[in-house]
Amino acid sequence: MGSTYDLPKIRVRNVTKGTTVAEAASVANTSETRRTGLLHHERLLPGEGLWIVPCEGVHTFRMKFDIDVVYLSKAKKVLKIRARMPKSRISFCLRAHSVLELPAGMTESTATQAGDQLEFEKLS
Repeated sequence: MGSTYDLPKIRVRNVTKGTTVAEAASVANTSETRRTGLLHHERLLPGEGLWIVPCEGVHTFRMKFDIDVVYLSKAKKVLKIRARMPKSRISFCLRAHSVLELPAGMTESTATQAGDQLEFEKLS
C-alpha cells in the first residue's frame, strides 16, 4: 500500500464556526487503508488529517505522536472529540459513522466541539 499521501484528499471546514479544520486530509475508505491509518507516520503537520470511513473507534498503539480524534455522524456532525489522545490508547464512539484524525490541538485551535457541522470538499 502507498502512504496516506497517495490517498484521495479532502478539505474539511467547520461550517458552524467558520474555520478550516484540515486543508488536505487523506481519505482511508478501504479495509487496508483503515487498518494502516497513521501507523507509518512520524507526525501530522497542521492542515493534514485522516478521515477513516466507516469507523467507530481508533487506537494509538505503535503511534509516535498524539492526535485529536473527531467522531462524526453520517451527516458529518461532530458527536464526540478525544483531544490530544496519547499513544497506546483506545477510544470509541459507537454512534459514529466515521472518524477524523487531526494533529493534536487542532480541535482547540479551530474551536471545534460536539454539535458542530463539518463540510467536506474533494480536492483534485
